[in-house]
Amino acid sequence: MINYKERRIYSDLKNHLSKRQITIITGLRRTGKTTLIKKLLDDYAGNNKVYVDLERIDNRELFSEKNYENIISALSSRGIDFKKRTLIAIDEVQLLPGIASVIKYLYDNYQIKFVITGSSSYYIKNLFSESLAGRKKVFELHTLSFREFLKFKDINFNAPEAIGRKFISAEYERLKKYYEEFVSYGGFPEVALSKSASDKKDIVSDILNSYLNIDIKNISEIRDQKNLHTLLKMLAYRAGTRLDYSKLSSLTGISRPSVYNYMNLLENTFVITLVPVLAKNPDREIVKAPKIFINDNGLLNQLTEVSSGVQFENAVFNQLKFYGKLQYYSLKTGKEIDFILNNKTAIEVKETATEQDLVRIKNLSKNIDISNQMIVGRYPSPTFKDFVWGGDLG
Repeated sequence: MINYKERRIYSDLKNHLSKRQITIITGLRRTGKTTLIKKLLDDYAGNNKVYVDLERIDNRELFSEKNYENIISALSSRGIDFKKRTLIAIDEVQLLPGIASVIKYLYDNYQIKFVITGSSSYYIKNLFSESLAGRKKVFELHTLSFREFLKFKDINFNAPEAIGRKFISAEYERLKKYYEEFVSYGGFPEVALSKSASDKKDIVSDILNSYLNIDIKNISEIRDQKNLHTLLKMLAYRAGTRLDYSKLSSLTGISRPSVYNYMNLLENTFVITLVPVLAKNPDREIVKAPKIFINDNGLLNQLTEVSSGVQFENAVFNQLKFYGKLQYYSLKTGKEIDFILNNKTAIEVKETATEQDLVRIKNLSKNIDISNQMIVGRYPSPTFKDFVWGGDLG
């Protein structure tokens, strides 16, 4: 039995149950939002609560009522007492475009704590940005971190929460096969729990196709999914590199304005992340182009074939993003630091780390006054031990 309290986000969500603000959980489809909202409902003290699944037609009809007081009457007949504080958990909110005004009315007129889920940041931000201004807090649910991935498999993970533990050979030998699985197939919960490689690939393929054929149609005006898919494959092939809109437009045959629009959509629906550059000396540094990363390694490998090194760097990105703000540093000479975490730690990603990698990152870090450096490696080095194994990032 999986303990969903092990999701990193769970304690923050549970603490927010006591807040008046609406709790919104959003993220990619099939990252576990429904499971989390049901767990929060279970952990909410008292019985004055109700779960509403908007995949059910009757629930969509109820919350489509023109007279919002009819919704109160209907829920009261189910045993909800609106004279007391009430928890209403609404799942798949993106399926009912007019629900924002309903929630606003009920929120403003009753003691209702709303917890809602939606599978698209693009939709959530546009639907709720003005009508619920000041009334909500949005929580983004990612695919599993490696720590969570191991928990789903009932595997102990003893590394501290803070990153930075040095290489320990015994832990590497114990966990390396799981980490290689994580790098290859990513962190969707269903994928982590599936036994065979073919099943894992089928699930990721289904998630990608559902995103392109269902989510995109529901939340945007884009009707040519082929162009979007072509662009997404091109972005996956360039994971970990700087974004060049002109080149993407030329290679895909998609107009530059459309590339901009597609990129905005992909970022706001949690498929990609753009990591900006840290620039303290614009005269010497590259200051414009962000780097592109895919938000799950299963998606990355489903979209295109990339090198082992690209897979590893993308996996490290997906682990580091749980720890805070990520940037990268680059000089016009081509020298760069892969990641800067929270403006405090310079991180270099190497499949097999060496002493020279550490020397180089220390020298580059002097340009930006960062005294903490870390080399993240995938494989053991026969002579160099002063690095952090990727699996130990959690």
